[in-house]
Amino acid sequence: MAVAPDLKEEPRPAETPVDAGSQALSEALRSSFGILKFVMLLLVGLFFASGLFTVGPQERAIIIRLGKPVGEGEKALLGPGLHYSAPYPIDQYVKVPITAIQKVRSSVGWFAVTPAQELSGEDRNPLPVTQPMDPEIDGYVLTADNNIVHSRATLTYHIADPVGFIFNFVNASNAVLSALDNALIYSASQFKVDDILTRDVAGFQAAVKKRTSALVESQNLGVVVEDCQVESRAPRQLKDAFDNVLKAEVTRNKVLDEAHIYENRTINRASADAQSAINSAESERARVVNDVSSQADRFNDILPKYRANPTLFVQQRLAETLTRVLTNAHDKIFLAESPDGNTKELRLLLNRETPKNKPEESRP
Repeated sequence: MAVAPDLKEEPRPAETPVDAGSQALSEALRSSFGILKFVMLLLVGLFFASGLFTVGPQERAIIIRLGKPVGEGEKALLGPGLHYSAPYPIDQYVKVPITAIQKVRSSVGWFAVTPAQELSGEDRNPLPVTQPMDPEIDGYVLTADNNIVHSRATLTYHIADPVGFIFNFVNASNAVLSALDNALIYSASQFKVDDILTRDVAGFQAAVKKRTSALVESQNLGVVVEDCQVESRAPRQLKDAFDNVLKAEVTRNKVLDEAHIYENRTINRASADAQSAINSAESERARVVNDVSSQADRFNDILPKYRANPTLFVQQRLAETLTRVLTNAHDKIFLAESPDGNTKELRLLLNRETPKNKPEESRP
């Protein structure tokens, strides 16, 4: 039986000593890796913490996850407070100011003007008739009587349906502006130029607002129209002509107002005079009727006395009449007829000389 030879362990080679530079580099790499891990963890934490957001008291928010809203209808709206959504590109949130007033301005019917010109008032200066409008930069609207005017409108609204406002249109504000442009052009075609500029400015403004509200509602833009302000001007090339027409209109209205005032004053005075004459006639009629009625009653009262003794009655009435007629006479003498019918003669001696004034006594 063969015996295996003894296996002896070979001696291990001695470890190579590490120099100080390599050891320092190894320690630096280890420290850098630790810092890198900490920074990465911090970045990951910040990445996930970036999903925190706050919704104000006048706002609502919607979380969009992979292009679709989280929730349906009112459930998709997040109220005021602190909320969380997964970081972009997984989630993104959109804030909607539901109570803030939004504003759009339509300049489709306005001429080209810079903010500096508008601020300085240069846009109100007339232009020569020889300088035509440029259709490429100058906007205008056509009126019902085939005239041209410049008109622009400013619309204020608030968002009533945030979900529809965000998801039904790429840019709902542009849709609202398009509805305002449509309403401005359409309404101008229903009014005459004088109505737009002077006579019915409020009616034209109300028509633009009504048309815009109808378009917004039919397109389900999710907004509610608050107010609409419209400004209209005549073409600057014809400003002097329109000003003269306006002055003539003002003068005409002034003359008509003065004529109406004179008409009303004359009618009122005539009515007062007529009423006064009627009242006087009524009073005179009542007085005459009362007087005749009184005389009739008096005649009825004295008629029996006359029938009893006509002569005495006549003498008494004659005496009363003479007493009333000769009120300034000192002496009144009545000569009655004698029973035989002969008249009586009365002779009086009257001094025809005027009385002389007594001389005044001399004063001491």
